[in-house]
Amino acid sequence: MVRLLNLDNVDIIARGVTAFFSLQQHFTRIANINHPNVKNCLYALWHNHQCCVYGFPDKPNTNVMVSRSKDGEVVARAIHDAFGFKIVRGSKDRKGAVEATKQMIEALKHGDSGAIMVDGPRGPQYVVKDGVIKIAKLSGVPIVPVAWYSTNFNLIKLPSWDRLEMPVGDVRLVNLYGEPIYVPADGDDENDEKIRLELEAKLKELDEQIVDVYEKVYWHGLWRRKQK
Repeated sequence: MVRLLNLDNVDIIARGVTAFFSLQQHFTRIANINHPNVKNCLYALWHNHQCCVYGFPDKPNTNVMVSRSKDGEVVARAIHDAFGFKIVRGSKDRKGAVEATKQMIEALKHGDSGAIMVDGPRGPQYVVKDGVIKIAKLSGVPIVPVAWYSTNFNLIKLPSWDRLEMPVGDVRLVNLYGEPIYVPADGDDENDEKIRLELEAKLKELDEQIVDVYEKVYWHGLWRRKQK
């Protein structure tokens, strides 16, 4: 996507992606498994699982952190216009990440939820960066790890660095959520690192568990069509 994008065609591509997402959500059937009963939270997911936001409840009150890259601009517009998510983005200068972090913390403190691709925007893949820990620590909300999975052939893997998974057509999926992880406000750097590693391990554990969970969902027919 990045190679195709330039300042002249961002608007055109963003409108096209928005139209695709708007149509695709009617054909994406997601079973949400073990979603936690928490007031608001900070969803943590791998970059290549970012389309699991299809299954998130309460989209209008969920803030998704998106990079300031050109492809990020397309994603930001599309998920806002197609799904109604709020978007958190910093400025384009070097202080942008700090600005975006502050925006997310404020949104969480005011009762919204958030979503972060924890190994993004450019990897290394499947390594949790510490930003999600800092945000949870300063906002006081729990981190909820989430993974998704499908055996359908039309869950397409794009030729990007993370092999982004995108549903195309009628796809049955599972969103599997882990137990909330809390980051103590008075914890030191060593404790923060311990929780970061715990989150990383839990996301990888969900990736292993979800195969069996998908089988159970399949045989029990728990699919439901997604609603806005």
